[in-house]
Amino acid sequence: MILTDTHTHLYSDEFDSDRDEMIQRAISNGVTRFFVPAVDSTCTTSMYDLEEKYPQNIFLMTGLHPCYVKKNYAEELSHIENQLVQRKFVAIGEIGIDLYWDKSTLEIQKIAFKYQIQLAKKYKLPIVIHCRDSFDEIFEVLEDEKSEELFGIFHCFSGNLEQAKKAISYRMKLGIGGVVTFKNGKIDQFINQIEIQHLVLETDSPYLAPAPFRGMRNESSYVPLVAIKLSELYGLSVVEIAQITTENSKTVFGI
Repeated sequence: MILTDTHTHLYSDEFDSDRDEMIQRAISNGVTRFFVPAVDSTCTTSMYDLEEKYPQNIFLMTGLHPCYVKKNYAEELSHIENQLVQRKFVAIGEIGIDLYWDKSTLEIQKIAFKYQIQLAKKYKLPIVIHCRDSFDEIFEVLEDEKSEELFGIFHCFSGNLEQAKKAISYRMKLGIGGVVTFKNGKIDQFINQIEIQHLVLETDSPYLAPAPFRGMRNESSYVPLVAIKLSELYGLSVVEIAQITTENSKTVFGI
């Protein structure tokens, strides 16, 4: 059984004390594919080091996270372009709009989001979207940029059924993680109305640990807990959930 974590911040400081042990725990639990998003240029070196150590397991994205869109965003976007010229990545991510932490940067978040979507189209790469309190704004940008070249993942999907269907209409898979196991997460009430070929598994570790670890540090070895919850909701075996969602991730990332 091969499980895929389509979104894990393995370079996070929260793993500094046991990073290799944590990765090995995940591999022992069948999670052998790790897709690592960038947040800004400060994580580049750490990401390269991880890829060098686990070349068969770890696959890298490049991108500027909306919460890191600051006054120097043009420099950060230039850094991304320079990396894309130098080497291959599996996606542009994570990118998007976040209005939970800071609404004052909305306009430059939009600029950065659109610019990175255009880079993804240029390099024929998927995008991985971060959306928090910003579905309307995200959809507005996707509508402007929609094309056959635009596809990817709506990371950490936490919207409603209508928003799920709209995201899928833009050729996005839905990233399902710990939220589906939360008693008040709500997506467990409708997600089985979405065909499973539209879903991929993720953790967003070290954040959003699934039950029964909610509130604690998340890690990629917890992907099976998400798969178990989906198996209950879809009436499929965990092995089937693993197989289908891993194939879905291959469709997105091409690897």
